[in-house]
Amino acid sequence: MASSSSTPLLKDELDIVIPTIRNLDFLEMWRPFFQPYHLIIVQDGDPSKVIKVPEGFDYELYNRNDINRILGPKSSCISFKDSACRCFGYMVSKKKYIFTIDDDCFVAKDPSGNDINALEQHIKNLLSPSTPFFFNTLYDPYREGADFVRGYPFSLREGVSTAVSHGLWLNIPDYDAPTQLVKPRERNTRATLFPMCGMNLAFDRELIGPAMYFGLMGDGQPIGRYDDMWAGWCIKVICDHLGLGVKTGLPYIWHSKASNPFVNLKKEYKGIYWQEELIPFFQGATLPKECTTVQSCYKELSKQVKAKLGKIDDYFNKLADAMLTWIEAWDELNPSPQISNRK
Repeated sequence: MASSSSTPLLKDELDIVIPTIRNLDFLEMWRPFFQPYHLIIVQDGDPSKVIKVPEGFDYELYNRNDINRILGPKSSCISFKDSACRCFGYMVSKKKYIFTIDDDCFVAKDPSGNDINALEQHIKNLLSPSTPFFFNTLYDPYREGADFVRGYPFSLREGVSTAVSHGLWLNIPDYDAPTQLVKPRERNTRATLFPMCGMNLAFDRELIGPAMYFGLMGDGQPIGRYDDMWAGWCIKVICDHLGLGVKTGLPYIWHSKASNPFVNLKKEYKGIYWQEELIPFFQGATLPKECTTVQSCYKELSKQVKAKLGKIDDYFNKLADAMLTWIEAWDELNPSPQISNRK
């Protein structure tokens, strides 16, 4: 529900990142919740196209020309014609927290018919601990009205810092293209479980930001629509290594429309084939104890991608190189000393 507090949570510590190719009329529905915050809009596609933003929002807008100007040769690591371009917004932000949302996502309602302030719920997730080492059957024991269940070890109830809050959505499920084709009219009225999606996502930029790279996707690449899942697999390996938490569940948003399944299939088909080897790779990935920062973990993971996935297709060698370029560009724009996150 909408917050009853007069001052929005983390007003000066959070940026909202939105990738788009169209006018941002959808912001009108989110105005009560988003207007106090700073927006970073990453325009994909034709940089000469004028994107209109409703009045009253504090924002900065970057297009491809801006990305090339700011990153120079390293701009090659930012995908083009794919929502993965949003991660440029993560890089240029100077705030501690990031919330990212797609422009076809609207405010959902709770069972009582009240608007759900998804951003507020994400913030509460990030500001409360996670419990990655022992499952609590009441979803999130730190949520208002919940608690730890019988048998949950007291030694683990303190939890760990939450690095990522991953929300779900109602209405149109996040299917791959083949499922989308055979279930074109299916709508979700409860919950959808899926690998990490960038549609409704928040994270602690200081804790995990350098690993939140959405890969090399879209224009000129053999794959698309795996950008957020790639980031999710990477950050989970790193969070597990560093002792950081990830929450998946609340809050819900309303996903308003499905993309074209035939177009999606063209983007996804290699990924559908490759994921049968990608998922076991990430399930088995381990990082040496010497990796105590997100950057060092990510560099090590890129080496393993090249060594173990490069044999599948040369694309993974390019992706591994782009992962290193991303870290180099991140450190250039964010030159603060690397702080160990190891618990």
